Amino acid sequence: MWARALLLWGAAVAVGLSAGIPPHEEAARVARFVAHSCDWAALATLSAQEPPMRGQPFANVFSVSDGPKGSQGSGVPYMYLTALEVSVRDLQVNANASLTMSLAQTSYCKRKGYDPQSPLCAHVIFSGLVEKVPNGTEADFAKTALFSRHPEMASWPRDHDWFFAKLNITNVWVLDYFGGIKTVTPEEYFNAVP
Repeated sequence: MWARALLLWGAAVAVGLSAGIPPHEEAARVARFVAHSCDWAALATLSAQEPPMRGQPFANVFSVSDGPKGSQGSGVPYMYLTALEVSVRDLQVNANASLTMSLAQTSYCKRKGYDPQSPLCAHVIFSGLVEKVPNGTEADFAKTALFSRHPEMASWPRDHDWFFAKLNITNVWVLDYFGGIKTVTPEEYFNAVP
């Protein structure tokens, strides 16, 4: 069963990436494409740890999903968090964060021969507030989105009090071509079809 699911997941990834990244002139579509293609991201917070780290930037890797593979995705980066995580403790003091995703984590850039730092290896940077997703329809969607891509999450220790969270996006920057970063409004981002 797992082998079949893995095969289907791999086929969905290959189809999505082979369909191609949207044209670089359509930055909002590129941002949605990157967000849906990536399974993890670097989340940067302002550290609430003891000095000398307090108030300093602190980046950490988290599994993310904006929807199951094969779907269009919601554009909302969902995460599965616990207060035991150091970055979550930072967020409890200051919920502002940035989240970076890059196609370098997919096969796209390697197939094209793009270095991860190359603008052609598209990446997107979001900023906003990390918020707990309230129980209900959105939490159900977040669970489906995350557990379909990260099935191991379903077996993580229950005594860690896991909860679903999302980045409430206030700013979007896209780097997908030479000439500098592009700004996309949240409205443009959510209205774009990847």
